[in-house]
Amino acid sequence: MGRTVSGTQVGSGRPRRVRRFLPLLVAAWVILEIWLLVEVAHLIGWFPLILLLIASVVLGSWVIKRAGLRALRAATSGKAEAQTAVSIAGGLLLILPGLLSDLLGLACLFPPTAGLLRKASSRLLTRTGGPLSDAYRMQEQMRIHRPDGKVVVGEVVDPEQPYDYGRRDQIK
Repeated sequence: MGRTVSGTQVGSGRPRRVRRFLPLLVAAWVILEIWLLVEVAHLIGWFPLILLLIASVVLGSWVIKRAGLRALRAATSGKAEAQTAVSIAGGLLLILPGLLSDLLGLACLFPPTAGLLRKASSRLLTRTGGPLSDAYRMQEQMRIHRPDGKVVVGEVVDPEQPYDYGRRDQIK
């Protein structure tokens, strides 16, 4: 059940539960990442592990740069690029220190799993309510109706009716 604002029901209880457990999930993720780093360091040594983490940061930076340039080219040509968000998320996960985040980042870059993630994220954005799904739908509508992104501010005037420029109430 959602909260009431001015007598109106707003949202559901689900986001409140997510916000309540998010710090616990982040703490569990960090502890798991540290434990995994220590265990892998015992297997391969600290120096190779640090080199592996540096290589993942370099790879993640390169992926983000490439995805950003692809998005810029797509924006200037008026085309939409759905793969960009998943690629940038993969690059960011590669930059984060840790092996689990590196595995998730590589999953975002591997074509079969990237396709699944792209479909799942678009389905999640269109199905759930809230500001993120509203912004996604608005962006899709703007892309459909104005592919060049240009908006011309003006007034609609009926050519059949004489227009009196002194009266503003004629504008519909």
